[in-house]
Amino acid sequence: MKIVVTGSKGFIGKNLCMMLRECGYEDVIEVDRATPKGVLCESLHSADFVFHLAGINRPKDEAEFHYGNTEYTQFILEELSCSGKRVPVVLSSSIQAKQDNAYGISKRLAEQLVEKYGNKTQSPYFIYRFPNVFGKWCRPNYNSFVATFCHNILNELDIKINDPEAVVTLVYIDDVCSSLIALLKGEDKSGYKRITPEYSTTVGDVARLLQNFKESRTNLITEDVGSGLTRALYSTYLSYMKPEQFSYSIPSYGDHRGVFSEVLKTKSTGQFSYFTAHPGITRGGHYHHSKNEKFLVLKGKALFRFENIETSERYELYADGGSPQIIETVPGWSHDITNIGDEEMIVMLWANEIFDREAPDTVAFPLS
Repeated sequence: MKIVVTGSKGFIGKNLCMMLRECGYEDVIEVDRATPKGVLCESLHSADFVFHLAGINRPKDEAEFHYGNTEYTQFILEELSCSGKRVPVVLSSSIQAKQDNAYGISKRLAEQLVEKYGNKTQSPYFIYRFPNVFGKWCRPNYNSFVATFCHNILNELDIKINDPEAVVTLVYIDDVCSSLIALLKGEDKSGYKRITPEYSTTVGDVARLLQNFKESRTNLITEDVGSGLTRALYSTYLSYMKPEQFSYSIPSYGDHRGVFSEVLKTKSTGQFSYFTAHPGITRGGHYHHSKNEKFLVLKGKALFRFENIETSERYELYADGGSPQIIETVPGWSHDITNIGDEEMIVMLWANEIFDREAPDTVAFPLS
């Protein structure tokens, strides 16, 4: 299958071309402004599927809207008609096609041309009125406020918000590309399409979330970045980092026993830390009423001791870095850990809640 992608150097085009090849579509013909007209015509005549993503949205003269969005679309469709094949076409339009400004009118006319082409040639056609698309490789200070916010926040630049309560609809670039690529299966009916999921939020909420991402490197508190809009925004934010921003330091507290460092804190599922202990050193000697901790010895040999604070029942177990296992604390049981090896011991620790100095739920109870 020969797939032609116009606007291949643009934000959506770059992501789409890469993902097409990742999905095994090797014959992808990329078309951009530098493509000679003859090469473009030849590509269209041999095409089996066309993603028409090219367009004008920031011209110097409004007249460019008509040429770049309407006339260029007409040219592409005429060339496809000459091929004598039924070639599916995807048009990248905009929610502004509903408006009567120059840009919206040029997009709406392009939509009408695609519908006419589909009806005349019996070729499948798909029209997307994209809302605000965001993700990696989108140019800051161009047509995505998300890209601009990410760039500015990471570079200590001010962001301008006229109305923080302004409602916006966002779609993520990965979802856009997945939807477009799915059309190649030939199972969809012609017509207008929408990307799912769509995220409805406000400009102010997006800004606050991006600021929280930045602050997480100092307060170590991460947002719920594993799903939905927060996941997509976090991925986008990270993509605007310069290489020198790829790492950051965390606090480390040392004494005669070793060091302790908090690594990551979450708002709802606790925090991660690690500590070290020199040979013969014992850490702990306390119990919790509610808190739970999970220990993983990464290096060295450890003796874990437990004592039930009510019944005085005792229990011991051994762990070492060569045989990974999780050692779990239980409320009402005092516990400690001793390095019984000859080298420094390194232990990873997860607790189900962020440590609160005002209410630590940690009661000293040394084991004899």
